Amino acid sequence: MLDFTGQVAIVTGSARGLGFGIARKLGELGARVALVDLDAAQGEKAAEELCGLGREVVFVPCNIAEEPDVESMTRQVVGRWGRIDVLVNNAAIVGVTGNIWELPIDVMDRVYRVNLRGMVLCCQKVIPYMLKQDYGRIVNVASVAGKEGNPKQAPYSASKAAVMGFTKSLGRELAKTKITANVLSPGLMQTDILKQMSPEDIKYMMSKIPMGRMGTVEEMADLAAWIASRECSFSTAAVFDASGGRASY
Repeated sequence: MLDFTGQVAIVTGSARGLGFGIARKLGELGARVALVDLDAAQGEKAAEELCGLGREVVFVPCNIAEEPDVESMTRQVVGRWGRIDVLVNNAAIVGVTGNIWELPIDVMDRVYRVNLRGMVLCCQKVIPYMLKQDYGRIVNVASVAGKEGNPKQAPYSASKAAVMGFTKSLGRELAKTKITANVLSPGLMQTDILKQMSPEDIKYMMSKIPMGRMGTVEEMADLAAWIASRECSFSTAAVFDASGGRASY
């Protein structure tokens, strides 16, 4: 069984959905977890739920697209627990769906700021602490959309492709250290992000899954925990798919 006792993890976008599932799994395995999210009310509720299960967690409100927020969040976690062993960059938005020639450019800007810029900022602020302690695991959550491109979701698909490209570069930059950087690339899941999609979009994506079903948060959280573990020691700059067979490359 994986053991995160004594480790500290940051999980962004963890007030609900996949991020909450990953935080819950890491806490179950012994990690102290910082729940990071823009939604303060839901974040506090999520932290209260995990505390009720006996987990050692703290909620830190943060807009990951803003550098001062990320700097403050990182310092708060280190100030509380003295280290950061695991960073899971999960926070993301789909944005407005539609043909790219019909979307205002600020849709792309908003998606980019959260899905890519926010992830990069978190890595920039956390990695120095990991280098100092000579250990770390970074898990950047992308999407099968970053490999295949979902129609009417160009901003989202492009940002998730960028997450993969960034992580491959980062993993190679850190390859001589004891820090790994990998990608978790989920397929369609039953989470609140579906509320940002039209029924037509969901039907299209379901039709692409050979297993004929959505993935569960628990399945994704189990894989994320393994990628974030000490046991995952010879994989870096890699993309781990969990798409029910949709992505096989």
